[in-house]
Amino acid sequence: MAYIDAHRHDVVDEREVGVEPIIEVLRTADVEIAPSGYYASKTRPPSARSIRDAELVAEIRAAHAANLGVYGARKVHAVLNRQGVRVARCTVERLMRAQGLRGIAREKTRKTTTIAEGAETPRPEDLVKREFVATGPNQLWVADLTYVRTHAGWTYVAFVLDVFSRMIVGWQVSTSMRTDLALDALDMGLWARQRTSQDVTGLVHHSDRGVQYRAIRYTERLAEAEAVASVGSKGDSYDNAMAEALNSLFKAECIRNPAMRPKGGWKCVRDVEIAVAEYADWFNHRRLHGEIGLIPPAELEANYWASITPEHYPETPLPAGAGSN
Repeated sequence: MAYIDAHRHDVVDEREVGVEPIIEVLRTADVEIAPSGYYASKTRPPSARSIRDAELVAEIRAAHAANLGVYGARKVHAVLNRQGVRVARCTVERLMRAQGLRGIAREKTRKTTTIAEGAETPRPEDLVKREFVATGPNQLWVADLTYVRTHAGWTYVAFVLDVFSRMIVGWQVSTSMRTDLALDALDMGLWARQRTSQDVTGLVHHSDRGVQYRAIRYTERLAEAEAVASVGSKGDSYDNAMAEALNSLFKAECIRNPAMRPKGGWKCVRDVEIAVAEYADWFNHRRLHGEIGLIPPAELEANYWASITPEHYPETPLPAGAGSN
């Protein structure tokens, strides 16, 4: 039908082609369409499926746009279900494909931290050994740096991530890769947790062997917070894989994302600072994370703390699957 509509007014030998001649040509290609069927389609009311599809397309486009345009069908489907829109995932896949909507792809990131030499503490042992698992908040944090090219030069971003909830607990942006960049991100995380009376004693802080994380001031700050440093082996990104994965997500979902990138590109550190603040807020409070049950990190932490409030113990047993202090 769409083909006929597209060509019925074509002019050949100064005459319009018309519907019937096109149908005759289509029949030679084994496409059987009766003229009466074509004309009936023009007056036939839309089907229930087409009406429902149109409604779903609007919902899908809204969900996709509200999440920086980075979600594929799996997460768009999850968003719709959380909003009370009941729809099959295969339907979401079909409609997103028809609308040209897709998730954003990640690319491999470049290593930015440099191996510590000079004024640093002795290298701590690797307490994680690639087992990025925690049963509650503030048990294991991972930290790393990444980079952004701007018109004014390189800008660097430091993140600190809670392994249990995948919450970005601290971040900082700078034009320098000096210790202050990583230290400010750590301080943000510690302040945010301590502000809400969360105990970080015994926290394991894991990083690569970068000079920023081995600096004396950094290790002294961890000691003040009664946290334990853990460092991966030399030149092995798998030893800090979860932090590397966050960097990769950030580059794909924020830096290379047309929905986040300013018109004309990233001009200076100020552009990146604003974008990182917006991205961290979305990542923590609205982004559905596949590794924690397709809910946002903040929701997972809220559920965790709600499950261990004083009224649940010692008289009342913890709910099934709940963590413990």
